Amino acid sequence: MKILKNKLFAVALSFGALTFSTVTFAQEAPDVLVKRISQDVLDSAKADNGIQVGNQQRVLKLVEEKIVPDIDFQHMTSLAAGRFWHDATPNQQQQLTEEFRSLLVFTYSGALSQDKDQKVVFKPLRANPTDTDVEVRSQVIQARGEPIQLSYRMEKVGAGWKIYDVNILGAWLVESYAGTFSSEIGKSGIDGLIKVLSDKNKRLAVNAAKAPK
Repeated sequence: MKILKNKLFAVALSFGALTFSTVTFAQEAPDVLVKRISQDVLDSAKADNGIQVGNQQRVLKLVEEKIVPDIDFQHMTSLAAGRFWHDATPNQQQQLTEEFRSLLVFTYSGALSQDKDQKVVFKPLRANPTDTDVEVRSQVIQARGEPIQLSYRMEKVGAGWKIYDVNILGAWLVESYAGTFSSEIGKSGIDGLIKVLSDKNKRLAVNAAKAPK
């Protein structure tokens, strides 16, 4: 079930990729921005022959360029780590954020290379103009199966917006990782969790390198 949610989370952020300027951020509501830009990500993937044949390096490049810049990974990591975040040193916080970021990038890339035929429908935004923390709700329509309900938590940072959590099938991503983080920290501390994530990322990097070119 967790593997399925990871994959769906990747699909969610692929649809919700934000690649616009600070000026655009200031002029448009979060849901409008997500809706306008999301199709660009799918179009880019469909137009790239390397991605179509499963070239993971091309997929990773697309994710890094179009999705990563507008996700608040530090906020996500601090929420997943919970109370342990404040026990970590600044260096440990940085390392943990970098490893968690890498893990999610590999996750996004894996799903983006497989899921190309869905479309997204956004629901009306329930927010006031002065809100700085909002939830953007949507659903992904698939060729087969029931629609996937997705929600994005977004926060206003300066003049723009960033994603910091995603709800998939009724479960928030950060909360789903919180248990794993807590368990690993309980067994071997912050450094132990960092090592677990680092080892996993190394394996994923090896697999990505073996994928078709």
